[in-house]
Amino acid sequence: MRFQLLGPLSVTDGCDVVVLPPAKPTSLLAALLLRPGEVVPTDRLLEAVWGEKQPATAKSALQSCVLRLRRLLARYGIAERLVVAVAGGYRLSADAESLDLLHFRRLAAEAAGAGESELPMLRTALGLWRGPLLANVPSELLHRDEVPRLAEQRLRVLERVCEIQLAQGRCSEVLVDLWEATGAHPQHEGLSAQLMRALYGSGRQNEALAEYRRIRGRLRDELGVDPGPQLQGLELAILRGEELRGLPRGQAAAEPAPAPPAPAPPVVPTGRGTGDGGPGGIVSSDGAADPAHAGHAGQAAHAGHAAPLTAPARPALAAPDTTGTDAVLAGSGPAGASPAPRLPRVPGFTGRAAETAGLVAHLSRAERAPGGPEPVLAVVSGGPGMGKTALALHAAHLVADRYPGGAALVSLTAPDGTPRPVEEAAAELRALLAPGASRGPCLAVLDDAMHPDQVRDLLAGTASVTGRGAVVVTSRRRLAALVATHGPAVLHLGALPRQESHALLTRVLGRQRVAAEHAAARALTDLCGHVPLALRIVMARLLTRPAQRLADCATWLRRDLPARLALPDDPRLSVPLILDGALRRLPAPLADAHLRLARLNGQLTVPDAAGALAVPETRAEELLEQLLDRGLLDEEQPGLLRMNALFRAHALHRGTRAGEVAQALLPVARHALPSGAT
Repeated sequence: MRFQLLGPLSVTDGCDVVVLPPAKPTSLLAALLLRPGEVVPTDRLLEAVWGEKQPATAKSALQSCVLRLRRLLARYGIAERLVVAVAGGYRLSADAESLDLLHFRRLAAEAAGAGESELPMLRTALGLWRGPLLANVPSELLHRDEVPRLAEQRLRVLERVCEIQLAQGRCSEVLVDLWEATGAHPQHEGLSAQLMRALYGSGRQNEALAEYRRIRGRLRDELGVDPGPQLQGLELAILRGEELRGLPRGQAAAEPAPAPPAPAPPVVPTGRGTGDGGPGGIVSSDGAADPAHAGHAGQAAHAGHAAPLTAPARPALAAPDTTGTDAVLAGSGPAGASPAPRLPRVPGFTGRAAETAGLVAHLSRAERAPGGPEPVLAVVSGGPGMGKTALALHAAHLVADRYPGGAALVSLTAPDGTPRPVEEAAAELRALLAPGASRGPCLAVLDDAMHPDQVRDLLAGTASVTGRGAVVVTSRRRLAALVATHGPAVLHLGALPRQESHALLTRVLGRQRVAAEHAAARALTDLCGHVPLALRIVMARLLTRPAQRLADCATWLRRDLPARLALPDDPRLSVPLILDGALRRLPAPLADAHLRLARLNGQLTVPDAAGALAVPETRAEELLEQLLDRGLLDEEQPGLLRMNALFRAHALHRGTRAGEVAQALLPVARHALPSGAT
């Protein structure tokens, strides 16, 4: 057994990976693994696990947590006494064979004197990193103190890898790493200097100078300083056309310029997309819109709603805050080969920590079984506006290095909301992925599937390119028939938990602005029903009106909710439009049932639904199941369903407009809107 710290905390036996659930024993294990072989003081463990709100009986609570951790480890064949109580604290012994962090450090240390082997050893060390650090560890202390320290260790190794390649004249090859690194660390002058050298060495002088202007503008705007002497001298040398130190003589002029990586796309919806971002926009977990690949756009919730995505033959464990990534999915084929297709990026991705870690772990299986007869398959489902496509794209970027054949996003829904012909979608997928399939496994994101047969037929028609990699399917439907026949990993997204909604608002608007109006911030997230699309629309409005109080925004929304959850400069980013489209997809009896059920108090049982719809209970149960399948209801517990407050407000608002709600029911409709909206 081996512990993996460099990403979501997980346990692996070399074949299967189990991502541990975000719980107190997981925080305790992380605190011990970060100091392997050392005695970790009791006080630090208490703070790592409970933070400032420590239990009254702290010592006994910690002992109980240690016991739970030992039992958890025993389930995976790990000796219970691995965690040892010693004077003043606890200790967990590990070595480079059992802990990836120590393996990383050993490789980095040994590479320093390895000569020609230095670069491959450092590449191997970087390959141990698997995504957001400690994403499933709910410890503020560890994220504050340990994650930056670990990230800096990786950054030093990455800088050395890039420097070696620059010295060897491999300027084009290093560009992908440097585009990603400077996107993740936009104020890092050393990485920007390397990117300028790589661009200049590839014959792209103008882009090298543009990178200098970018970091100079950022440093001036955010810190009020100019770039340091290294960058200023580099800019001057490039302007003069001089040979740069660290590049072989003649390299800057001789090497042909490759096609540049796709620039960060503007955060506006374009194309003919059909995901939850509306007819053309991708909506991220935090609601950000992003254009999609090849003109197609698209788009875990409550931990209790997400089926954990772990490898088979292991006990089901929930998996892990993730932030956005600028990683690029690009192939690494021979010079002159067509570049592997890339996926659109999801800027500012936030939240969905457990779901991201679980999906990343599942998609990482493909590299352990190359040449397998079938792709690794995952289904991400959820109601409109929940960020399904954004999560799929974000996870795909995190596993980019495992799919050298490239990745592609293909929409399965036409602009008019009808299913795309399977032959058309299959031809597009083959055209995108087939050229890179010889490099290795490919990854396909099939967006907005409307029926299991769409996916089955598409998989059968594109087996030559998907068979060696992975496929992620997003859908508003749960695709139970596909699950029954293909057994994919399943993840269902509902509304964000309250704490994630508040954290998202804080991250985007700033801690000071939110803290000054704490109650109003809570009211805003409630008004949005904790739906990512609605939250992003509200935050966009507040960002463009920095003087507006949160309380005033909440009052304004209440006067006409959900109609005001839309952006005036792009009507496609609109909650009413998205939900109207979702209703248009339903058969007329089902749409009518949804509107009528909204008149209830938000919690639905079969008898209540039968009474509201004036149908037998067997028919009411059937209608409820269909609405649940389409993401318009959530299951709180067996026999009890719930309609999201925002979805309910929309249904009541629409029913009122269409005259479907009797005048006597209007007071009920007003009371049903979240946070007292009218």
